[in-house]
Amino acid sequence: MTSEDQQQSVEKITHRVAPINIEDEMKNCFIDYAMSVIIGRAIPDARDGLKPVHRRILYAMLHDEGNTSDKAYKKSAKAVAATMGNYHPHGDSAIYDTLVKMAQPFSYRYPLIDGQGNFGSIDGDSAAAYRYTEARLTKAAESLLEDIEKETVDFVPNFDESSEEPDVLPSRIPNLLVNGTTGIAVGMATSMMPHNLGEVCDLVAAFIDQPEMTVEDMMKILPAPDFPTGGIIMGTDGVKNAYLTGQGKVVVRGVAEIEERKKNFEQIVITEIPYQVNKAVMIERIAELVKNKQIEGISDLRDESDKDGIRVIIELKQGVQGNVVLNQLYKHTQLESSFGITNLAIVEKKPMILSLSEMLKHFISHRMSVVRRRSQFDLRKAEERKHILDGLLKALDMIDEVIATIRGSPEVAAAQVALVSKFGFSEMQADAILKMQLRRLAALEQQKIIDEKNELQIIIDKLNWILASDANILSVVKEETAEIREKYADDRRSKIDYSANTDMDILDFIEDKQVLVMLTSQDYIKRMPLESCRQQRRGGRGVTGMTTKDEDSVDKVFLASTHDYLLCFTNKGRAYWLRVHEIPEGSRQSKGKAIVNLLNLTDEEVAAVIPLRSFDSDKYLFFATKMGKVGKMSQELFSRPRTGGLIAITILEGDELVDVMVTDGSCDVVLTTWLGQSLRFGEDAVRNTGRGAQGVKGITLRGTDAVRALTLVEKDHLLTITEGGFGKRTPFEEFRGKGRGTQGVRNIVTNLERGGVVSSIAIGDDEEIVITTAGGVVMRTQAGDISIQKRSTQGVRVIRVDVGDKVTSVAVVPADDEAEETVESPDSGAPVDEVQQNQFSDEGEE
Repeated sequence: MTSEDQQQSVEKITHRVAPINIEDEMKNCFIDYAMSVIIGRAIPDARDGLKPVHRRILYAMLHDEGNTSDKAYKKSAKAVAATMGNYHPHGDSAIYDTLVKMAQPFSYRYPLIDGQGNFGSIDGDSAAAYRYTEARLTKAAESLLEDIEKETVDFVPNFDESSEEPDVLPSRIPNLLVNGTTGIAVGMATSMMPHNLGEVCDLVAAFIDQPEMTVEDMMKILPAPDFPTGGIIMGTDGVKNAYLTGQGKVVVRGVAEIEERKKNFEQIVITEIPYQVNKAVMIERIAELVKNKQIEGISDLRDESDKDGIRVIIELKQGVQGNVVLNQLYKHTQLESSFGITNLAIVEKKPMILSLSEMLKHFISHRMSVVRRRSQFDLRKAEERKHILDGLLKALDMIDEVIATIRGSPEVAAAQVALVSKFGFSEMQADAILKMQLRRLAALEQQKIIDEKNELQIIIDKLNWILASDANILSVVKEETAEIREKYADDRRSKIDYSANTDMDILDFIEDKQVLVMLTSQDYIKRMPLESCRQQRRGGRGVTGMTTKDEDSVDKVFLASTHDYLLCFTNKGRAYWLRVHEIPEGSRQSKGKAIVNLLNLTDEEVAAVIPLRSFDSDKYLFFATKMGKVGKMSQELFSRPRTGGLIAITILEGDELVDVMVTDGSCDVVLTTWLGQSLRFGEDAVRNTGRGAQGVKGITLRGTDAVRALTLVEKDHLLTITEGGFGKRTPFEEFRGKGRGTQGVRNIVTNLERGGVVSSIAIGDDEEIVITTAGGVVMRTQAGDISIQKRSTQGVRVIRVDVGDKVTSVAVVPADDEAEETVESPDSGAPVDEVQQNQFSDEGEE
């Protein structure tokens, strides 16, 4: 080549090369790459909640393999091969990892793949190779694919344009909300939490009826996410932000119970862990903290989890309080985890952060499109079939002429042309007539054609009605969503602790009702419905109200509302704050929960519990101690509790707090002692003090006597009950007011058989009382059945107490509560065996 030729060649190449700015080229290429990852890889579609790889796996298993839930399992390798070969040429490991995750019940709230074999574990173990495992679609996955053959969604060419794949699935299930998703794209990421299918379907139905629902209204139906691994959601403030703006944070705790292993030894049992937490890593972290002495008091740690669920045991050393160690675990380990919520999804090929209402709108809009296109498809097919049936019926009416025409035609094509030209059949009808079997000439077969045509007309009318308006389409969407709920909905797994909220009142979600609260001498507490204790006549034996362990006994029982606050005063004079609804509800036979799990008690016991609806500045708390001291202070001083409690009254050595009452500042009070002495004096004889005062002398005691009860002079009578189950009502007029600090007067005769005074309370004639014994027996009876007697009498038998048992507490049931069925006692003449048979409620008879 000459130099001249070389010059011409260079000029030609230079002419084809376009000068570009490298910065602009890099920017354009990066944007193209980023959008490819965002749209085609990492971010789900807002309509079906699936990324392309998930959608392709499900479609390949249905379309290419026919691997549905009613068929036998097939090797996972076949699903991977079909997906990679036809739709997703990005490597088998990425496809199989996605398939495995869709089969894991701890990853998906409602799994889309039914796996057989080793599909990994919550400990982070990887799945077996795809040549060993088998898989098929779940019924939920089939609901995502249902009606896909009816032109309900658009299809696009696959990667090599050899076939087509769906751009989106019909998705009867609101999968974006139900299963959630996580994904990291380029410059953005999505993290969407799973929810309970039943709640989501209910919300979809409600949103169709009220598209302008507020977030507050929506959260009454869909309060929070529902994780496949359960756990406790700590407040819903972050969830509310996510529902409102598309971004927020949710804090989840594992479920742990503190159990008594043996005397003075406790253990923590973890049965649920937060979503996406690796259990093995969490246990290793706990062991590391124990080794480094960041958490002390743990003697043993073991994992007893099996196929039935998680069970991690943390044994504690003697005397170590479980709630203290549990709080340290929440602070230092993944037993408490937080999740950042970003509701990022693809909308019309663009990534968008969506609020809850926007996600619902996109799903409902998609379902409307699917129902419309499916109805149009079904209508077209139905009309085509009806058109053919019309031709068959017309042919049967003139069958001789039709047969003659066909027989006179030299070939099929000529016969078809003759039928069209001579009788006015369409080409489709003529083709059906030529394919008609001779058996259709029978009268019964003709009737079948007529019946089929009539049924088709009903279907056509319904489809036309659906397509007539958007409102009709929405009604179908609502109906099909209800069907999905009926098929797949289950109970919520994640509990919600509303007390962690800052702007939502948990009381809005709790029924305001009266409950019976029981507390044992070893501070086990529970609440149970008042209806579980049926009314009996005086002298009955009661029913089992609480199961107690050895050396424990029921010490206090009182009525409160689930909306009440509980001011818990200990024997050492400290005050703690508790809500009634926070007390676990139990049956009559349950033992209850240790109160140390609810209150940060030290070396002290609960002596008095005051239910309060509010803290009024014009109301007072009146205190009485075992050694006869009394004190008075404003309720308002206790309106701002601390976690470690407040000092209410200073208790001297050898003394302890006995009782606390709410007063208005001008009441008369009665102090009653164990030996039956009672002293009445005016409350104004005790000056109002601040918290921490020692109090003043209320009553002078003799010998080993001690104060047992503090009573306000109100209602009709003073009801006094002894340990042996004897009691009486005495008019308050019998107790003349005496000066504070005197010995008082004799109220009731006590002796070895009747025992000392347990309780002395003000009672109305139309009220009821609930009596509890140390053995956990509870009896509810009318106060009017107890005799009215003067002072210094022995009283009558109120409850029959078994040998070795004794009465420990008495509570008043307000008169406006509904009366329950009365059970006769032996004193009323009914046979004892019959009484014992009837005194129990329907469940849990002992």
